[in-house]
Amino acid sequence: MTVATTVERAMLGASWIRRMFEAGRALKERIGDENVFDFSLGNPFLEPPEAFQQALRDLTHNPPPGMHRYMPNGGFPSTRAAVARKVSAEQGVEVEGDDVIMTVGAAGSIHVTLKAVLDPGDEVIILAPYFVEYLFYIETHQGVTRIVETDEHFNLDIAAIASAIGPRTKALIINTPNNPTGVIYGAESMRQLGELLAAKEQEYGRTIYLLVDTPYAKITYGGASNPPLFNAHPSTIINHSHSKDLGLAGERLGYLVISPRAPARQMLRGACTFCNRVLGFINAPALMQLALERAIDATVDMAPYIEAQRVLVTGLRAAGYEFVEPEGAFYVFPRAPGGDDLAFTEMLREQNVLVVPGRGFGRAGYVRVAYCVDPKTLERALPAFAKVKKRMGG
Repeated sequence: MTVATTVERAMLGASWIRRMFEAGRALKERIGDENVFDFSLGNPFLEPPEAFQQALRDLTHNPPPGMHRYMPNGGFPSTRAAVARKVSAEQGVEVEGDDVIMTVGAAGSIHVTLKAVLDPGDEVIILAPYFVEYLFYIETHQGVTRIVETDEHFNLDIAAIASAIGPRTKALIINTPNNPTGVIYGAESMRQLGELLAAKEQEYGRTIYLLVDTPYAKITYGGASNPPLFNAHPSTIINHSHSKDLGLAGERLGYLVISPRAPARQMLRGACTFCNRVLGFINAPALMQLALERAIDATVDMAPYIEAQRVLVTGLRAAGYEFVEPEGAFYVFPRAPGGDDLAFTEMLREQNVLVVPGRGFGRAGYVRVAYCVDPKTLERALPAFAKVKKRMGG
């Protein structure tokens, strides 16, 4: 065997998202970018905001002494303090700089958190439909994945989660606003989830962590918003990325934040800092950290995403598609006409439209459409959606 069997197995079942993205690249090379409607990858099309761009210019032209040297393993103290101030305002609790660890995106944050809290054989619950990489993250840290279905509207099914929690449960990962559905878990659902986790902690005599993956927290529609996450459960860790809200997907800038109510808070801080180092991430890039500190309140202009959501939702509804209207993120997850997501995906590809089959997110019979594109591109693609819907029925 040339490579590890676990890696070989993972490669064979690799992400449908990347598979469709690569198919799109080949199609674009053959017929030209302008003739392909690629809604496969959540790759933001908006440039970073001017405040962030200006911070980069200032730092590169007048770098502070030692900017490119080693820093503390948790990141620059000044950057962590700035993030703590912002998160404190958002969550309504006092977060300290030492509660923040600067990480290589949300993926790095989740890896660090799982490494810090899991023993081999510990169970981690994820909710379907899910971001497929969670499966690989958990396996990497010798955890066992337990998949729980959401309800018919893709909201939390508290009873189903309760049934899945057992004596080896160590964590639950939720993603809100959700990829691939765009659903936001509301305050009442989060309150019920917190009560459940507290009761199960008491029953089994162990901490159960709530890991909240929040890269889309700033991208919401129609007045929707995320409730304060630290209100739900004391043992909560936020895992954030600026790939979407600052348009920095290629820079891998993120952080984790430990709730100030977390038991053994000091030990958890130390464990996450240690794991940030030994996993090889060390922390987020120095230049990106310092730019974030100077533009801590910046975000991309949400107007294009709001317009893209309106165009796509209106067009799909007019064509007769069934879907839950997204409250956040930049995805819609419609039911595949006829119920076969692979056949539907292939028929759309024949029209030069690329989407991702729902089975790639643990929910066959649906597809994910990523609308982080120019709204005019969506308008040009809608006739193809209508044509395929009419052909397949359902």
